[in-house]
Amino acid sequence: MKLEGDGVLLRIYIGEQDKWHHSPLHEAIVLKARETGLAGATVLRGPMGFGAHSRLHTAKILRLSEDLPVLIEIVDKEEKIKAFIPELDKMVVDGLMTLEKVRIIKYQGNPKKL
Repeated sequence: MKLEGDGVLLRIYIGEQDKWHHSPLHEAIVLKARETGLAGATVLRGPMGFGAHSRLHTAKILRLSEDLPVLIEIVDKEEKIKAFIPELDKMVVDGLMTLEKVRIIKYQGNPKKL
């Protein structure tokens, strides 16, 4: 798949311990994005953060958190992302989702890696 031009970046902020049907929520979101045919998804684990409840989550050695922040980023065309949001609304009970416009410079898979 080749993708260039105007698109949107969807960011989903959740906790590491969040679940969807007994599976980690971040895994469920990535699998659903793949099933839906979105261009790709990346999961990033944060060493520190807080959210709507103002509870601090940190990976400091003396205070290991079991619920570190997780960020999922998905870039694709606006219509595909907007069609995916209703699925996310069902899955994300506690978190934050943002959208921002992006300019996709290059997105291309290497056919030799298949």
